[in-house]
Amino acid sequence: MHEEYLLNKRILLVDDEQELLDMVLSILAEYGFKNMRTAKSVKEAVWEAERFRPEMAILDVMLPDGNGFDLMGRLKHGGDYPVLFLTARGENEDKFKGFGLGADDYIVKPFFPRELCFRVMAILRRSYRGEDPLVRLQGSQIDFSRAEVIKDQKHIPLTAKEYEILSALYRNAGRIVTIDALCEAAWGDNPFGYENSLMAHIRRIREKIETAPSRPVSLVTVKGLGYRLIMEEK
Repeated sequence: MHEEYLLNKRILLVDDEQELLDMVLSILAEYGFKNMRTAKSVKEAVWEAERFRPEMAILDVMLPDGNGFDLMGRLKHGGDYPVLFLTARGENEDKFKGFGLGADDYIVKPFFPRELCFRVMAILRRSYRGEDPLVRLQGSQIDFSRAEVIKDQKHIPLTAKEYEILSALYRNAGRIVTIDALCEAAWGDNPFGYENSLMAHIRRIREKIETAPSRPVSLVTVKGLGYRLIMEEK
């Protein structure tokens, strides 16, 4: 799936805590999301939604002038787009209510930054699946929606680590991605010591995407720095 397309989706964040809003903005921006707005109340969220026309909303349940459940109904009335609840309200009744009203996911604070990013991307992939082309390389294609490579009319599945490494490379297609950045993408916030594992995963990825893995043209090494993903020019 065309992840660059998804990273440009308009996301509305609604929470009455400015510190939380700033943190979520930072987390999503670091992952690669580019188009976000915030609101701290139901009134402000409705006002922003009318002007911003979001394609996804991340909502708190408890707001100073109402609640996220009622807000979701008002937002969806203006456009049917996915909603994720991000809230301290972890009771099962609240979760059931959220999902019953049509929420796409429900995360209870505190949360892991990577989990939030992965869940947001999973929602966007499901919601906008039909809008995105395959990622085309020389001799193969990557279908991120199915986590597989298509080469020589064969569908080759990607492992979870291969998927995260390729996703990080694709988000920076044509640019150098450092070894440290790729390790962090695959192994989280403490990526040190995984350089040899990364090299092994790179070899396996090349076997899947390259016509001649020993002479790579799509996933190339930049000696001493990292790797670049070279996409096929249209």
